[in-house]
Amino acid sequence: MAVGVFDSGLGGLTVLDALTKRLPDKGFVYFGDNAHAPYGVRTADDIFNLTCAATERLWDEGCDLVILACNTASAAALKRMQETWVPPEKRVLGVFVPLIEALTERQWGDNSPPREVAVKHVALFATPATVASRAFQRELAFRAIGVDVEAQPCGGVVDAIEQGDDILAEALIRSHVEALKRRMPHPQAAVLGCTHYPLMEKVFQDALGAGVKVYSQADLVAESLADYLTRRPQFLGAGTQSKFLTTGDPAGVSNKAIQILRRKVVFEAA
Repeated sequence: MAVGVFDSGLGGLTVLDALTKRLPDKGFVYFGDNAHAPYGVRTADDIFNLTCAATERLWDEGCDLVILACNTASAAALKRMQETWVPPEKRVLGVFVPLIEALTERQWGDNSPPREVAVKHVALFATPATVASRAFQRELAFRAIGVDVEAQPCGGVVDAIEQGDDILAEALIRSHVEALKRRMPHPQAAVLGCTHYPLMEKVFQDALGAGVKVYSQADLVAESLADYLTRRPQFLGAGTQSKFLTTGDPAGVSNKAIQILRRKVVFEAA
């Protein structure tokens, strides 16, 4: 039975790769909205409408549970979707909470009051829309107190990664890290708040320095989903076939996906 995985483009493949390794017997349907990427510069209403349309497409594939493997969608659309749009028999989950649970050293599903944690200075690198939403800070405040978060909108990085221009992506990342460190010279931890960014994790780590712990999402989301499905197996969905869907050019998207996953991937038109 299949679980849906949605991203505005190819970044969510980093999450999908971790999910398939953690849950090898489960089917996954990946939907990349490449025709409308990147989401990080769009309005909240645009992001909400596009994310809902993609989610409905995954429901059509029998995926009763959809993972928004896109921080921008998780930040700008998820809360509104859950409160006003998702029917009771479906579930749509984001990627922020597992990351914050790891950062604050909480067990999955720990709903105790917020408390002091070891990490006091956190750098957040994300798309402009994710930074503007303040969703990361909101979720963090539910779990921890006394944490200073400095957020850096990383304009242009997703475009460069999607286009396969690693040289430009690296230059932009180093520039964004320098900009953040002017405001927070000594972060203890850095959060890669976009699922594209793990593809350039080594560049982030090098620019930040060895003393900064970099948190990336893929493995954390995979572990969280495995736990969720153990507790709620009814949301595995009715779909049985794993497949890849895109609103972009299937051949071109497939070629880029192969470079990321390093295995054969064939996208179909959504």
